[in-house]
Amino acid sequence: MFRDFSTWLIVLAVFLGGCASMSDVTPKPVPLTFLISGDPADETAYRALVAAFMAANPDVAVDLLNIPSGGDFRRRLAADFAASTPPDVFLINYRHLGPFVAGAAIAPVDPQLAQSQVISRDDFYAPARDAFTWQGVLQCLPQNMSSPVIYFNRDLFVATGLPDPADGWTWAEFVATARMLTHDQDGDGVVDQYGLGVTPSLVRAAPFVWMNGGELVDDPRAPTRLTLDSPATRAALAWFVALQTEHHVTPDAVAEAAESSLSRFLNGRLAMIVESRRATPEFRRIEAFDWDVAPLPAGKQPASILHSDAYCLAAASPRQELAWRFVEFANTREGQTILAQSGRTVPSRLDLAESPVFLDPGAKPVHSRVFVDAIPTLRSFPLLPTWSDIEGVVDAELAQAFYGQLSLDAAIRNAEARSREFLQR
Repeated sequence: MFRDFSTWLIVLAVFLGGCASMSDVTPKPVPLTFLISGDPADETAYRALVAAFMAANPDVAVDLLNIPSGGDFRRRLAADFAASTPPDVFLINYRHLGPFVAGAAIAPVDPQLAQSQVISRDDFYAPARDAFTWQGVLQCLPQNMSSPVIYFNRDLFVATGLPDPADGWTWAEFVATARMLTHDQDGDGVVDQYGLGVTPSLVRAAPFVWMNGGELVDDPRAPTRLTLDSPATRAALAWFVALQTEHHVTPDAVAEAAESSLSRFLNGRLAMIVESRRATPEFRRIEAFDWDVAPLPAGKQPASILHSDAYCLAAASPRQELAWRFVEFANTREGQTILAQSGRTVPSRLDLAESPVFLDPGAKPVHSRVFVDAIPTLRSFPLLPTWSDIEGVVDAELAQAFYGQLSLDAAIRNAEARSREFLQR
């Protein structure tokens, strides 16, 4: 009988030990996929965001995947949706959102935002919200916003005897400044220092078109054709193209291919460059010279173009509730602060963009308020399923005109003709 009792005790101990072990087991975190496209500085910032979220939400494991090339990112995203294996959350610019909205690939965030206890619709700037709104419904939650500005090398301005660019400087003053900053320093007939770097693209030309009273399409909400041939639009495009073909203040096609304007600015051989806030983290690594930002030169009326990325939820995701929890956290004051401190973004939250978190006087650029002051002037491209195709067509033609390979009128005719099929779909 003693032996039976001993056996019973052993069995009981094993059973109780097993129960204790099972109760101590921590549930495995639920995996959540998050897809972005950015440079190393972008990835570092978003990894910090993910780490902060997982620290506050240990039941979720966010797998961040960064595809640096924007084209590769969009192809990967389209392929993943086609294969019914989309990421739970992805970050995308509104200019490339159309195909995914039209294909019902996105779960709109409007319902979750309306029920949220920690963020609300009024926390975010209207221009950013509007850019991601389709048929009256907010599709994705904007994380950031920016406008193109003039980054300038203050040391080169000082060496040329020029003051910092002033608010409200005119197009003519802008061109004159760029000309004074363009030099053949060794007299060999080759320009060593250019006054300006700008990508010959629609997103860079659009602010000047709108400043001049022109339009890009006949109806911004439901466009049926491009209006690049209208007098005000053509005049602005002619001024933009002349920066290279007439004034020669920007590198020509051969010089740009040999070394990009971005590289020239980083190396101190380009006085001004047109870029959005995205360039700031890279420029903060510059030690050889002082730099800052200035507004775009002013035209007949205030205007600029919105740059904005937003978090989108995949409609096919089986983890939409957890995906929303991540997006919600990312857009709290805490979440957006992490990215704002990287220098990468202008927060889409009103309270942060107007706070020392963004307007940090101890961090470059000193005049970050230039970005905030531009917000009331921001406009956006139409949200169309085929807008990426249209923009690509115009960019290709505009670049040829900019580099003197095609007349502006021919480029406009080609752009109008080649974009017609995309506008008729």
